[in-house]
Amino acid sequence: MQNNNTQIFGIRAIIEAINSGSTIDKVFIQKGLRGELFNELDHLLRSNAISTSFVPPEKLNRLTKKNHQGVIALISPIEFHDLDTLVLNVIESGRVPKFLILDQLSDVRNFGAIIRTAECTGVDGIIIQKKGGAPVNADAVKTSAGAIFKMPICKVDHIKDAIYHLQSSGVQIVAATEKTENTLYDVDFTIPVAIVMGSEGKGVSPSILKIVDHQAKLPMLGEIASLNVSVACGAFLYEIVRQRQS
Repeated sequence: MQNNNTQIFGIRAIIEAINSGSTIDKVFIQKGLRGELFNELDHLLRSNAISTSFVPPEKLNRLTKKNHQGVIALISPIEFHDLDTLVLNVIESGRVPKFLILDQLSDVRNFGAIIRTAECTGVDGIIIQKKGGAPVNADAVKTSAGAIFKMPICKVDHIKDAIYHLQSSGVQIVAATEKTENTLYDVDFTIPVAIVMGSEGKGVSPSILKIVDHQAKLPMLGEIASLNVSVACGAFLYEIVRQRQS
């Protein structure tokens, strides 16, 4: 169950939270919910591109024992950063940019572990999509060991647009994928870079693979064909550290 401090219950309360500018990570809505007030909420959710999920009442009852009225909103524990501003600030700082892009990563514990490793390896920011990814919630905070409060995170409408923006800013995009013969040791990480890590089941989206600058994989010497995404991400990030400290 989520910590109640990260939840808002009821249609009207959630409408007021959105209108007041609260950072809402996701809204769970009971299937079949109807009515004028719900239509107002639905319009706000769509116009603000807030992630929603239609679920049976049993799901809502597991999230809380309170009277939820068919709707529960999860409040993000952090404020998200603007991508354009973050990229500009990093470039102007004189650092060699190092970003991480998470393409539809869904497991919140993997997400938290990646944030922790990213903070330890000096990543300048993590980019996630508004819809379809792991929620930024109490579990992410716990798994990241608090690193989530130190790591700039940007939520974007589309990963592709973020990639195009980074490329136009002089940042090379490297996708971590098994669908290549190149290893991460073939890539020059001493220049500005953003690593794309894919979802646990499908990896990096084919449409994303088409627009990246490089594809790279980890050499696998055992019988198992793949690593956990947070472990693989750590290997890529520490290869960047190794090359830049050489």
